Amino acid sequence: MGSWEDESREDEVRAAFVGGMPELRGRVVLVDYDPAWPGLFEREAARIRAALGDVVVGLEHVGSTSVPGLAAKPIVDIVLTVADSADESSYLPALEAVGYVLQIREPEWHEHRMFKGPDTNVNLHVHSAGDSEPPRMVAFRDRLRVSEADRVLYERTKRELAARDWTYLQQYADAKADVVADIMTRA
Repeated sequence: MGSWEDESREDEVRAAFVGGMPELRGRVVLVDYDPAWPGLFEREAARIRAALGDVVVGLEHVGSTSVPGLAAKPIVDIVLTVADSADESSYLPALEAVGYVLQIREPEWHEHRMFKGPDTNVNLHVHSAGDSEPPRMVAFRDRLRVSEADRVLYERTKRELAARDWTYLQQYADAKADVVADIMTRA
């Protein structure tokens, strides 16, 4: 099983999970691109907009499911920008009312919050307006959409890493950091 060289990284990730960090204890499952993913994003975007109204500053489909032709974990990643993600009272009750469940709270990292979707495998990432992370996520998506070479590089890396056993999914995500950083130099 994959492990973190630095125990403080595991402690940091474990502390961010609301209700405990789930273990993977195995391999990451990647599937071929599914043309239904953009429609799932649109459905969830409509649900989020209906729940939050003008609290929504920005809403984007990001991650591998947002890149046509790219293999991915079958989880639709959405980045929601609100005025202040630290002000959970402005969005959390409304998201919970439509079935979203808060899983991650990271005040030290961009005031990031992450929710799981109610009936679709969704990771809803919440950030504050003006934060650097949402534009970075969109730039990475856009680069993969226009560069076949980077898309191939990223998919090959993901498939190689997915073939390994991991204790936690975050270890797999962390292992992709170097290739993501390399691609971002061209975004």
